Amino acid sequence: MWNVLLVEDEVFVRESVREIIQWEELGFRVVGESGNGVEALELIHRLKPDLVLADIIMPGMDGIELLKQTRQAGLSAKFVMLTCMGEFEYVRQAMEYGASNYILKLSMSVNSLRDTLRKVSAELDERAGKQGHGTEAAAAVGERSGPRRSSADDIHPVAEEGEGVEVEADDEAGLQAHATAPAHSGFQPLQEPVVSHPEISKIIEFIGRHFDQDITVKSMSRYVMMGENYISALFKKKTGHTLIHYLHGVRMEKAAELLRGSDLAVQEIGHRVGFANDNYFIKIFKRWTGVTPSQYRHRAP
Repeated sequence: MWNVLLVEDEVFVRESVREIIQWEELGFRVVGESGNGVEALELIHRLKPDLVLADIIMPGMDGIELLKQTRQAGLSAKFVMLTCMGEFEYVRQAMEYGASNYILKLSMSVNSLRDTLRKVSAELDERAGKQGHGTEAAAAVGERSGPRRSSADDIHPVAEEGEGVEVEADDEAGLQAHATAPAHSGFQPLQEPVVSHPEISKIIEFIGRHFDQDITVKSMSRYVMMGENYISALFKKKTGHTLIHYLHGVRMEKAAELLRGSDLAVQEIGHRVGFANDNYFIKIFKRWTGVTPSQYRHRAP
């Protein structure tokens, strides 16, 4: 067995990579995980993994620096870099320092990961053969670290980051997902989240400008060129809200402003904030405020 170290600062991405395939069927086993490059370097020195799957962009020490310092320490672990669209300059640097391959998070699948692992396995087998140890050396390496998983930080399933997160394909699914949300008699707008993640910031900015358009998790995943499941979980983690819940909050705030400051019909206001169905708009508004749009208008000062 070849030993693998997973290095990725997003917990749910680590979970996805770890659970997407049966590692041992391909001759690998995950012996350690880390959420940052500094800790990962310590684990590389201690565990001496045969393969490191590392995110290119991480806080502190990124994947490129981790690869460089591993090589400077005389350690020969194979590296496969995990990357997003637009990071190809980093990919080029990683390949120059000897990374075996890279995988786009957006298009990562069972087949792409299997193909990459087969390629790395062949490289490891060839290197072991050249060193005169053959397949027996591979078995010895597999026994070196044992099957335990090591990490200095707590590794928990993604559900702990956002229990019950679902991909809401449209507004109706979003309503069902938040059917237990508390209603309140006075509208309390959502505060715009302050996040450092570029893709999530783009989505928040887009919703703020285009809340009246047909916005879904699917359309936003295409907008930032990331997978639906990935962007749904990432948005929840970074903002504390599902994407649809946040969209509803923005729309309800705009609707409340129009109800207080204009004589527009409820139907027109619903259309202006992105709802094609009048009854659905009224239903969502009442869920957020505890009253119908007409009642809210009459109570507004």
